[in-house]
Amino acid sequence: MEERIVDILLIEDNPYEAELAIRSLRKHNFANQILHIDDGAEAVDFILERGKYSGGISSRPKLILLDIKLPKVDGIEILRHLKANEKTKKIPVVILTSSKENQDIQTCYDLGANSYIVKPVDFDSFAQAVADVGMYWMLLNNPSENDL
Repeated sequence: MEERIVDILLIEDNPYEAELAIRSLRKHNFANQILHIDDGAEAVDFILERGKYSGGISSRPKLILLDIKLPKVDGIEILRHLKANEKTKKIPVVILTSSKENQDIQTCYDLGANSYIVKPVDFDSFAQAVADVGMYWMLLNNPSENDL
């Protein structure tokens, strides 16, 4: 596999919401390199650099947008893998999900999520929420040099 640079990793199984998020990020010029993965098992392979992602990523994403409800491996388990791995533990992870369950919110923060956003149900609000996340994490936030 050829090496590729990933600015934002979007882990979302709903194709409509994924497309909307990607369009919103690109419209606001927050990321040129977006990788969309739609199932949890493949996301874990990406994080652990195995399978088709073995040796193929030249940089860590600057931001991960993660849904909780995913096929094969759920977002909470993905978050566990991300924060347990020395190479990925400092990557900002924004949970972008429909779950308003207090247990999900608490678990995600306990595991090291940087933010937890409940997806707005209407098109415009969802697109604006994604744009706001992109604005903060890609432009306003200043990671330490060790995190790059």
